Amino acid sequence: MTLDRLAARVRALPPIVADLLVVAVVGAFTTADAAVNEPGYRQADALTWALLVVSLAALAFRRRWPVPVVCVTGAACAGWALHGHIGELLNLPVIVALYTVAVLGDRRRTLWTGAIAATVSGLVALKVGRDVVNPQGLPVLEMVWPLVPLLLGEVVRTRRELLAEYAARAARAEEDREREAARRVRQERVRVAREIHDILAHTVSAMTVQAGVALDALDAAPEVSRQAMTQVRASGKEAVRELRATLSVLRAAESTAPAPRLDQLDELIAGVEAGGVRVSLRRDTGDAALPAVVEATAYRIVQEALTNVVKHSAARHAAVSVTCDDGRLTVEVVDEGPPAGQPSAPDSERGFGLIGMRERAAAVGGDVRHGPVPGGGFRVRAELPTETGPPTEAEPPTEGASP
Repeated sequence: MTLDRLAARVRALPPIVADLLVVAVVGAFTTADAAVNEPGYRQADALTWALLVVSLAALAFRRRWPVPVVCVTGAACAGWALHGHIGELLNLPVIVALYTVAVLGDRRRTLWTGAIAATVSGLVALKVGRDVVNPQGLPVLEMVWPLVPLLLGEVVRTRRELLAEYAARAARAEEDREREAARRVRQERVRVAREIHDILAHTVSAMTVQAGVALDALDAAPEVSRQAMTQVRASGKEAVRELRATLSVLRAAESTAPAPRLDQLDELIAGVEAGGVRVSLRRDTGDAALPAVVEATAYRIVQEALTNVVKHSAARHAAVSVTCDDGRLTVEVVDEGPPAGQPSAPDSERGFGLIGMRERAAAVGGDVRHGPVPGGGFRVRAELPTETGPPTEAEPPTEGASP
């Protein structure tokens, strides 16, 4: 069995059992040394054994009262020397006590204990050294030996504190990794939910309007009904295609589906107009090279704004403007509001469209403003940087705004 395994097993013992084991080992060595003294010096007597019993009894409480135990064992060791009983292992109890003071304390206490122990040991050596023969050794050397167990205990304590700090850092790092993973999962869920909402809300709304047109014209104008149902089928196929592309991120690290671009706005508007809403488009981005993520964000904002027009405003006309100026891409969608006497959609039909717009804009460092237009209608205005930077905080929803 290696020394490390033995030390680990001793540390695993209950404290009282470990203390009694230390007392037994120290007592065995000290008793053997006290029983036989050097010739010419005082041999073991009642005082010698009394001091030994006091030292060993004190060691049993070294964890609870380390400093008093050092005082007791140190006094016993000094008493042996002054009494004339010289032994190499009689200072073993005080060595263990000094080690305990350092390993269970702090550096300040270790320094104070070392200074006092070295001073007392030196004074005892001076007193005993008046004899012709000085078995205690030179006073300077006697001042050094109490510092050795203190230094060893300080090293062990420092190493334990360092290992504990490493373990705490590792635990904090693991917690940070778990929080970051959870944050990314939440962020990805929101992103996927936003993508699905944008696709379904726009396409299903258009399909609902077109299906209504087909139903109304089924008997009177079968050709109109046929065209509307053809558009419903095309919209359904497009919705399925986009859903497959979006959901593929759940099975792969990256989606290979191309992100929508601003040059696809014509197709988007054509689908809206097939539902009966006329849309005018002004697109003026010049020769600016826009990042793909900005173009995709602008496309989705226009898509969601037009979906709200179809679902909630009952307007017959909307205007879309996409312009680029001074490093900002401005997207604006304005509808004229419902015809006179026709109400907008009730609050119970409101969803997460405007929230998704704000989240998309904030993700690229832009913002979205929306609200009613004086005289009737509703406006959605987004400003996006042409160079993506750190995301900004999304603004709270405007009071009374539709989704």
